[in-house]
Amino acid sequence: MVTKESIREWFTSLQDNICRELENADGQGKFISDAWERSGGGGGVSRILTNGKIIEKGGVNFSAVWGKTPEPVLKTMKLDTNDHPDFFATGISIVLHPVNPMVPIIHMNTRYFEMSNGTWWFGGGIDLTPHYVNEDDARTFHQHLKKVCDAHHPSYYPEFKKWADDYFYIKHRHETRGIGGIFFDNLRADNNFTKEARFEFVKDVGAAFAPIYTAFMKKNYTLPYTENEKNWQYLRRGRYVEFNLVWDRGTKFGLDTDGRTESILMSLPPQAQWVYNHQPQPGTAEQRTLDLLKKGIDWV
Repeated sequence: MVTKESIREWFTSLQDNICRELENADGQGKFISDAWERSGGGGGVSRILTNGKIIEKGGVNFSAVWGKTPEPVLKTMKLDTNDHPDFFATGISIVLHPVNPMVPIIHMNTRYFEMSNGTWWFGGGIDLTPHYVNEDDARTFHQHLKKVCDAHHPSYYPEFKKWADDYFYIKHRHETRGIGGIFFDNLRADNNFTKEARFEFVKDVGAAFAPIYTAFMKKNYTLPYTENEKNWQYLRRGRYVEFNLVWDRGTKFGLDTDGRTESILMSLPPQAQWVYNHQPQPGTAEQRTLDLLKKGIDWV
């Protein structure tokens, strides 16, 4: 039987496994563990790696928090704000910023939410944000995700891929954050899926993370780069910051539920730049990357 306790335990084991795999792939950096408590109930463990050989800054965060559902959350879910049911939320959130601009930024989140009124759902996803889009890597990434999705239902990949395209979109820039991936939310039981089936899918998404990203780390971290490419990396990191602070619902949810600020904002890079009205030269690798930051590209 799937319970909030069994879900929580699996997420803690996922955090352990991913941190171990990333340390092995990096070969230098080590995660520090920072346990914290939430005043309203629950807490978590933030694991942060800095100054690795491949990963400049990364976080693999676990949380399990509970208490009275905050009013902003009830409003977001369009529930009666006069009724304050208890809530329980647990999950893993990961963001990795590499040293080499030829290695992509990656994000993953898998989460579970329930309320004392019987409402529950799973959510999450994985998306890739290359500083320079390598089309072979993009196809490989999406093929891996499609394989995970297809093992559970043929509708998953096309539906969740489109959802990621729409979600990870920087509206004020008219560009996607990266090459997308999959994004899903409000996965509940219905005529086709039990709670157990939804959880098995979430588990497979989580288990896919380390093999996918460590392969990109090993493949790209020795590629040469120049100061120009490093400056472009800082500009793309700036776009990442803009999305996370302006549009990301996870950031807003964490702050609305009195989550730990340091853990919520661990997704921000160690260094980023904003250059006024920066326009890459036509025909450059930078311009080609911008041309591929669009919704609806079929990578498989």
